[in-house]
Amino acid sequence: QVQLVESGGGSVQAGGSLRLSCAASKYVYSDCMAWFRQAPGQEREGVAVFDTNSGPRYAPSVTGRFTISRDSAKNTLYLQMNSLKAEDTGTYYCAAHFVGASMCAAVPGLRISRERFGIFEFWGQGTQVTVSS
Repeated sequence: QVQLVESGGGSVQAGGSLRLSCAASKYVYSDCMAWFRQAPGQEREGVAVFDTNSGPRYAPSVTGRFTISRDSAKNTLYLQMNSLKAEDTGTYYCAAHFVGASMCAAVPGLRISRERFGIFEFWGQGTQVTVSS
């Protein structure tokens, strides 16, 4: 059964914008939800997190350009991406229900390999973002 569904990815030129959405099943929508991204051959990188307790946090590489938000009435997480750069290219994943040992707020900038994907209980299937320079 589908629990997290991302949408909104696509191809855009550098400097452009995209808005990603992550629709969550009601019981998956949780206090700590995040966006990660992964380029081919690279580890999965935490881009932004929205924690009910501490609010939004961002990786340094996207601060000032990306905005994470959530609509609890719709059980949906968003990522508004502006001033996109070629290095933003990758598959973007939504994650929910943080069960890692550290704090939710520490997720942005975190790089994880497959063995550590379990720090979040739920993952979406990913949506591709391609930025051409």
